[in-house]
Amino acid sequence: MSTSHALTKEEVSHVATLARLSVPHEQLEVMRGQLAGVLGHVAKLTAIDVTGVQPMTTPFTQINRLDADVPGPCLELADVLRNAPVVEGRFLAVPKVLVDES
Repeated sequence: MSTSHALTKEEVSHVATLARLSVPHEQLEVMRGQLAGVLGHVAKLTAIDVTGVQPMTTPFTQINRLDADVPGPCLELADVLRNAPVVEGRFLAVPKVLVDES
């Protein structure tokens, strides 16, 4: 792709193909302008000097607030089984999630 953001319809069509998008031929011109606008914004971001700025995952200070792992009151087995959609004996029936590929 060109760096001047003057995209051709062929480049837009190629990007759409890579993104697995079906873009009608008559909408390529609209998409061309929109993609050029996005690339223009990205160019502005890449022009910012971030020397000395530490990378971070979030702008907020996060502290894990975990409660102590202390056992509390439990539901009675009869209450749990009464609310379950499917029961097998005294167990909850769930779909099998492991596949035996041997």
